[in-house]
Amino acid sequence: MNGWNGSVVDINLTNRETKTYALDMDMAQQFLGGRGLGGRLLWDLVGPEVAPLAPENVLIFAVGPLTGTGYQTSNRFSVSTKSPLTGTILDANSGGFWGMQFKKTGYDVLIVRGRADHPVFIEITPAGVSIQDAAPLWGLRVKEVTQRLGQNNNRRNVLCIGPAGENLGLMAAIMNDGERALARGGPGAVMGSKNLKAIVVEGKTRPEIEDDERFKFLLYESRKMLRASPLTSQALPEFGTAVVMNLINAIGALPTRNFQAVQFEHAEAISGEALRDSYLVDNAACWACPIACTRISKTDKVAGEGPEYESVWAFGAQCGIGDLAAIIEANSLCNDFGLDTISVGSTIGCLMELSERGLVDSDLRFGRADLLAGAVEDIALRRGLGADMAEGSLRLAAKYGAPELSMSVKGLELPAYDPRGMQGQGLLFATSNRGACHMRGNMLGLEVLGLPKLIDRFQVQGKSAYVTLHQNSAAAIDSLVLCKFTNMAVADEYFARVLSAVTGLPYSTGDLIRAGERIWNLERLYNLREGFTAADDTLPRRLLEEPAPAGPSAGWTVKLEQMRREYYRTRGWDAAGVPKPAKLAELGLEKLTA
Repeated sequence: MNGWNGSVVDINLTNRETKTYALDMDMAQQFLGGRGLGGRLLWDLVGPEVAPLAPENVLIFAVGPLTGTGYQTSNRFSVSTKSPLTGTILDANSGGFWGMQFKKTGYDVLIVRGRADHPVFIEITPAGVSIQDAAPLWGLRVKEVTQRLGQNNNRRNVLCIGPAGENLGLMAAIMNDGERALARGGPGAVMGSKNLKAIVVEGKTRPEIEDDERFKFLLYESRKMLRASPLTSQALPEFGTAVVMNLINAIGALPTRNFQAVQFEHAEAISGEALRDSYLVDNAACWACPIACTRISKTDKVAGEGPEYESVWAFGAQCGIGDLAAIIEANSLCNDFGLDTISVGSTIGCLMELSERGLVDSDLRFGRADLLAGAVEDIALRRGLGADMAEGSLRLAAKYGAPELSMSVKGLELPAYDPRGMQGQGLLFATSNRGACHMRGNMLGLEVLGLPKLIDRFQVQGKSAYVTLHQNSAAAIDSLVLCKFTNMAVADEYFARVLSAVTGLPYSTGDLIRAGERIWNLERLYNLREGFTAADDTLPRRLLEEPAPAGPSAGWTVKLEQMRREYYRTRGWDAAGVPKPAKLAELGLEKLTA
């Protein structure tokens, strides 16, 4: 069947056994690929008795039915595992070139299990699958490993961990193509726990398309939509994702100094405009992406990709730092050590508040740009206070007696939107299955940008329906696997039509959204099985009890309880947040709880 290669490669590092077998196509049609397929496989492979860093945990790398077809942004892939940072189900996805190259190897899924007795790397080429010695690479940073293993876009692509993953830091990322990240939730620590340094792929098999003429027409139409959108044709290419910095600050939703304030006095100095004017060298794009939002920036000390809006915020407003050069350098260090910039910057901001309150003996204070790079390195190497910070903000704050100062949900640090100024974003953060995450149904378009329409960002009643729809749509897009910026200009309807053209199967828009709903409920079931409850669908106390102190959002807290009750009803869950039997039957998930 076109769209899927129909094949899984399964590697046990403990006994060095490699198996290949047919992909369950019924499962693939229900869960698509990427995030959905990875989550469904994880349900069967990793139960609550398995610790995240135990050999029995697995890493599931998965592409989707659109990956590698040439459709807009069809370059992405995902990794699924049990998160060492949160204990939740985890998937993280990334762009670049690696996902396209893996699809060309002829597989849809790579499962890695067990633990090697010494550092190794996996190589998948037309000649076969091999496990090779990585002892000479252990301890090296990401850029050097990537170069040594022969990174060559469109031919040979490298995925690896840096020292942070080797040291089992719970904020460790898996990096691909040098500076792309599967970042959130600590998948790099899982990879490090397996003594797996890298995965190299070379492929030659191009995905086949069932209806090539229809596919080309839909590709043409999608390109027109991307060119017609000011966001995808002008703002993102010119300013990158940091284009929203000044806007989010202006409405009073820019978290500042560990969410103590909602506006940052130096926002303009760290905006996308400032990045373009002072440090931008060039744009870059992932494979098959016409948007080209990637920044290539350079300071006196570093040069490379980024930083993205979330990274600029994490090392900027969150830490009270208005020095853009220092932020760029911290971002570059995270990429090279293999770290999640959002969690790392937020954890540093948490430590800064702990220090200012006298709970930690440290010179790290808000605004100390001169200490930022050193803090990142300390976290990667678990050096000094970095050993505590490497565990994430929740464990850090709890150790020093103030867990409420961790700005996290389910242990995952919040991204760069203060939900006191975006009520729907607050509900999204609280209910996200992998912890606080804007990529699980971002309300930015509806509550701020007016895409596809503008709704009152302070509205509470009725907000759950919008959040639910966005979450379901995001789950489907993550499973196809496409970049969500495409969805800023191209409607879900086109994704369903393209999926039909590629696979030959009759997917409607409703079918696609229903697949997303199925995936969301599967993830919910996984977390319930792990012991999570409705009590975990919450936000930091600061956001619920401390009103925004000034600006356009002044006086607001997040009205979570009302929205959450409505959300459970909208989802077809009971008052305890458990999917009702009728909902599970409707989605074909009833056998999972039988």
